[in-house]
Amino acid sequence: MIEFPPIPSWDGLHPLIIHFPVGLLLVAPVFIILSLVSKRSGRAYAMAALILMLLGTAAVFVAVSTGEAAGQLAERTPEINRVLTHHEELAETTRIVFSVLTAAFALILFGPKLLKRELGRVPSAVLTLIFLVLYMAGALVLSNTAHNGGTLVHGYGVHALVDTPAATGQAAAAPSAPSAFERD
Repeated sequence: MIEFPPIPSWDGLHPLIIHFPVGLLLVAPVFIILSLVSKRSGRAYAMAALILMLLGTAAVFVAVSTGEAAGQLAERTPEINRVLTHHEELAETTRIVFSVLTAAFALILFGPKLLKRELGRVPSAVLTLIFLVLYMAGALVLSNTAHNGGTLVHGYGVHALVDTPAATGQAAAAPSAPSAFERD
């Protein structure tokens, strides 16, 4: 019989959510570049980039919210607290940066039509290239945020609490072997 995994609590969703903004937002510039080099499908690639940015930015909001919930449950040492605080600050910065970048790209795409003033190909390309430089700065903030989160997980062992029989206080059916810490 096929059994679906249990749906984690809000704080337990953080490890599942965090990869969406990273993937979506780091792929979007590829479509922006394709929009610049493609004469026939440039607008379609630009729209695809905007959709990726909208989805990625929405995912950042969810990741920050689930991360705040997970952070409240994390065991804290002074070192973990320092990295966690920095990770939270970077996550807030990432949310702001990509909200602004997404709005700016939407303005680049739709602003000329709204103002009924089309930009020429060269000014439009220059504006898009300037935007890409700013986007790369945002991607650096996003990468630093992800790196700090990875440091928490892989360097300090901070992880989301999972609803398992051991975590909920239910006794396991069979005793398990003692861990290395219990044997010492």
